[in-house]
Amino acid sequence: MSISFKDALNGHDQMLMFRTQRASVLANNIANADTPNYKARDITFDSVLEAERNRLTLAGNDDQHISARSSLSSTDEMLYRTPSQPSLDGNTVDMQREQAEFAQNQLQFDTSFMFLDRKISGMKKALTGGQ
Repeated sequence: MSISFKDALNGHDQMLMFRTQRASVLANNIANADTPNYKARDITFDSVLEAERNRLTLAGNDDQHISARSSLSSTDEMLYRTPSQPSLDGNTVDMQREQAEFAQNQLQFDTSFMFLDRKISGMKKALTGGQ
């Protein structure tokens, strides 16, 4: 029995991609902190998971089979942040919150990377006989 490389990574690679995408969104918010009428955005794991569920294509050959939904664009996963104190110029970026979210996302990225690194190290040991 063979195992695919994708299955062997147990989704850790996809989690790194999500963390990278979220870091980009948060960095964009921070970069636009002084832009009038800029609306802070975020992306959550739940929104990405739901979008992936909706993208599944089902092979149906019977009228009673469930039909697949149309695929979503990547912007459908992004949400607008609800401001705690919107500024007078309409900007909803809260720098303290964005920086805290960015730091937390970085820690979660590092954790996901550590899991992926250990998974790859284990596979290398299995291939080389533990040497």
